[in-house]
Amino acid sequence: MKKTLVKIMAVICVMLLSLYSFVPQTFAAEISISAPSAILIEAQTGQILFEKDSHIKLPPASVTKIMTMLLVIEAIDSGQIKMEDMVRCSEFAASMGGSQVYLEPNEEMSVHDMLKAVAVASGNDAAVALAEFVAGSHEEFVKRMNKRAKELNMNDTNFINCNGLDEDGHVTSAHDISIMSKELISHPRILEFTSIWMDSLRNGEFGLVNTNKLIRFYQGANGLKTGSTSVAKYCLSASATRNDMTLIAVILAAPSSKERFADATKLLDYGFANYAIANSLIDKEDMKEVKVLKGAKQITMPGTEENTGVLVEKSKLENIEKKITLPAEVEAPVKKGQKLGEVEYFVGGEKVGSTDIIAAEDIKKAGLVTIFVRLAENLLYG
Repeated sequence: MKKTLVKIMAVICVMLLSLYSFVPQTFAAEISISAPSAILIEAQTGQILFEKDSHIKLPPASVTKIMTMLLVIEAIDSGQIKMEDMVRCSEFAASMGGSQVYLEPNEEMSVHDMLKAVAVASGNDAAVALAEFVAGSHEEFVKRMNKRAKELNMNDTNFINCNGLDEDGHVTSAHDISIMSKELISHPRILEFTSIWMDSLRNGEFGLVNTNKLIRFYQGANGLKTGSTSVAKYCLSASATRNDMTLIAVILAAPSSKERFADATKLLDYGFANYAIANSLIDKEDMKEVKVLKGAKQITMPGTEENTGVLVEKSKLENIEKKITLPAEVEAPVKKGQKLGEVEYFVGGEKVGSTDIIAAEDIKKAGLVTIFVRLAENLLYG
């Protein structure tokens, strides 16, 4: 009986050890973060590489301005406003405390310079002036901020203002900040502002130094926004790019400015040390012609989406396998960008990413004359 029990216990131990070996291990226990909430993501894929209580709702201080800059850059890219447009500072905007560039009521600056004041010096007054310029009023702009947050599935977020000054109910999370940070840097021109270390306004009369010290001291750092108040403590969304990979580290409520930068540095170092973007995984030989039935053009060569890199652990870079699914034929009409197939990537049998194979051109249905000519050719030449 005892021997039977011993055997049973041994089997159970083996099973437990076997199960444990399949439990995914994280690096969280090996990174000491002083902040109560943090996250690290890769910007192209959005994949989370590390998180610590990333959904806790906390005041973000001036990291709020990431959403402000996003709405402004979207307004620029859509043609609603231009960089050279002049923005007048209202009495309300000029009354903002905290970080500012000391705008006077009725003073005018270009959108370009206002955006620089927000990105580099974290100007609360410039943020409100831009908000009023884009939406007509600060209140309307905040409504748009919350609307955009919902569109991005930022479910932990509620904005009360555009600059991050402490107000009851003005909260977000490290997770949500990583989402809007990722969205912001999908507009590359914003990095022209967030990567500035030193600059000036008012024809060189007013100096600017970036509140994000990583811009000066961390290799590849290019953004994005710091924030601090007595309530929010020390916050940061830090982005950096190396070897075609961009990482975003978000730190909330760190006990000191020094510790928020140290925390972000640890996370970025971890990401760059352990992960890489595998590019150029699709060779020309992988792509085959696709017949277009009833098309004005009978054959098309498909392409792939932009940003087709796959995030993998560096140790597994050489072990990526591809599985291509592509039909031999499609029926016209075909629209440029239309999904035709897919490339899936695997490491050790586990799927690590995928890329759509798309139509590289528009192909209309063949007209009656074209169909008649083809029929005639088939009859004549078989």
